[in-house]
Amino acid sequence: MEEKQPTPDSCVGAQPGASPLEDAPWFRYYEQEVPHSLCYRNVALYTWLDEAAEHTPRRLACRFFNTKISYARLREEAEIVAANLKAHGVRPGDRVGIMLPNLPQTVVAFWGILKAGGVVTMINPLYMEKELLHQIHDSGLRHLITIDLCWPKLEQLRDRLGIERYYITTIAEGLSFPLTWLQRVKAWRDKSAKKIPYDGNVLPFSTLLAGRTRLSVPVKNPEEDLALLQYTGGTTGLSKGAMLTHSNVGANIQQTGAVLHCLMHEPQVIMAVVPYFHVYGLTTCVVLPTLLRAATVPIPRFAPGELLAGIEKYKVTVLPGAPSIYIALLQQKHARAYALKTLKFCIAGSAPMPVESLRQFEAETGAKIIEGYGLSEASPITHLNPAQGMRKIGSIGVPFPDTEARIVDMELGSVPMPPGKVGELILRGPQVMRGYWNNPDETANALRNGWLYTGDIAVMDEDGYFTIVDRKKDMIIVGGYNVAPREIDEVLYEHPKVKEAVTVGVPHPTRGETIKAYVVLKDGEKAERAEIIAWCRQHLANYKVPRQLEFREELPKTLVGKILRRALRAEEVARQEAGHCPEPYFTEEGEENGASLPASSPAASVSDAGASRPPASEKQDSTGKESAPGQTGSEDTP
Repeated sequence: MEEKQPTPDSCVGAQPGASPLEDAPWFRYYEQEVPHSLCYRNVALYTWLDEAAEHTPRRLACRFFNTKISYARLREEAEIVAANLKAHGVRPGDRVGIMLPNLPQTVVAFWGILKAGGVVTMINPLYMEKELLHQIHDSGLRHLITIDLCWPKLEQLRDRLGIERYYITTIAEGLSFPLTWLQRVKAWRDKSAKKIPYDGNVLPFSTLLAGRTRLSVPVKNPEEDLALLQYTGGTTGLSKGAMLTHSNVGANIQQTGAVLHCLMHEPQVIMAVVPYFHVYGLTTCVVLPTLLRAATVPIPRFAPGELLAGIEKYKVTVLPGAPSIYIALLQQKHARAYALKTLKFCIAGSAPMPVESLRQFEAETGAKIIEGYGLSEASPITHLNPAQGMRKIGSIGVPFPDTEARIVDMELGSVPMPPGKVGELILRGPQVMRGYWNNPDETANALRNGWLYTGDIAVMDEDGYFTIVDRKKDMIIVGGYNVAPREIDEVLYEHPKVKEAVTVGVPHPTRGETIKAYVVLKDGEKAERAEIIAWCRQHLANYKVPRQLEFREELPKTLVGKILRRALRAEEVARQEAGHCPEPYFTEEGEENGASLPASSPAASVSDAGASRPPASEKQDSTGKESAPGQTGSEDTP
């Protein structure tokens, strides 16, 4: 069978035509090939997998060390998983959890759940007790696909989680002979292998791949039927499940395919270093590749040296990530020794990329870094700088087709702000969620009159390019992870010596932000910083543990007694700008030192926020050449 690369028109149904946003300023900077509005295919999300398997059956879908999975095999395994999930009690509409790092099994499980008619619920493998109990109980999932490395903490909570079936895989299962055998020997020798008490409720992952029966449950109403229950951090400290339908996620990949039309003309290789449990990693590295009919290379653990070797070995062309990832690659001593010229595009979010680092990375690799913005509630991408048109470094670019974006006042949220004026960014489009699972109050707060209120403070310039300048909500973004400070605050308050505590995000040169805690001890109590940090480490995922801690006699408060979190952050920013040394950092092992943290987190990911500084004045015309610098950014900053 002749394998055909999809064309933008045949895949996304792009049709030139009138758009309700025809007067939007950003349309002037759309590339000629990008339509203002799309004709969306309202189909089950797995349709893109089916079509890739039909039209390019032998094309590589996933490459993991010596394991190669074609699109035909991926569809077959997904449908076998679907049939076995049904045999074990999964029914259409059931939530099924995936608690895995980036592995081939994660990809197969994702599509298998959708083929069974289930709703995928991704769970961070780094989560600890409180986080796991909340997400599993809130979602009501009864089946969980996980890895043996997570079993010790799950086993301790087994009686409280309410899970009916566990399906346990290993890293070795993602490999092929002889590596699968060598990995098992290694795990046995270094004692990392976990003893799993398999029984009628705890099953090996191979159970889901047994037999030859296949299943693909039709999706009756893609606009209503959920594909994902994607949990995102809440300002209350409790994560909320964003309800994303098949049409929501499908629309977003069609929009992405239309905007990144240059990727659809030849086969691509996408390196999946962004965690799949994050919506950005899931969309760009699992779902979008089926539209592009691209190969993906899952990376379960971020190690800069191994990443450089992988880019060279697998001839990677696209690397979605966070600035911390690209900076970490630059910092490798032997980075120039690797052949990285196959790399074409790096799609970046979570924090601004320092201009000099961006230009150095592009000069050394030949790749272009495209900054953008997204959030879980929008499936997730809403903005992107043009891939081959005018780019404004530091901005999040322009809205996607059919995505309306406005800046409104921060008091009422209803008064549109003119270009150059700061306000809250609000959005509406086909990729926006239906609401939060079992949370009508938060839904009513986020979705108002058809608009999604992002909680991010932004500015739009005269050209229609947007820049994130602050966050209305208190979320901290650490190496691409969203962290709700209230969750850390509550853990600190549980310490028997702590009277008051508050957590803030303070600027960090490579991670975007790092977490600093301010603590007031109870009268007569004494404690060391390391003691408090050790307490946090027992109760929080590693990336949520504060790296700085300062003891105070009192905390700044409003007249009604509310702690002024923003005042503390402003104070820290002023100290840094004045050149004062920060409080000592704590390493990821809990040791106190004066050095800065590593350039990137162990599993860095693109977060829900985009770039957050005024854009540099680099412009390019439609040919990709730089034109004269122009003034961009805001006249009115907070």
